[in-house]
Amino acid sequence: MVKEIERAGFPVVQMCNLIPVATTVGSNRIVPTISIPYPLGNPADSKEQQWKLRYHRVGVALDALATDIQEQTVFKVKI
Repeated sequence: MVKEIERAGFPVVQMCNLIPVATTVGSNRIVPTISIPYPLGNPADSKEQQWKLRYHRVGVALDALATDIQEQTVFKVKI
């Protein structure tokens, strides 16, 4: 689906934790997440930690969306 949306002229960022799957299906802009059940957080963390993590990951995704790329790119995130 990502490829079809991009073919229509809309850039897409896929946020996922299974990077090999995202590259196999042809996602161009990939932002790594944390885990399958909690892609943007960990319920064991404090609310402040979760907010910082989410803020950072969404910021990386927005930067990825604005980045002109020529090939599949996995964007770096803080751990």
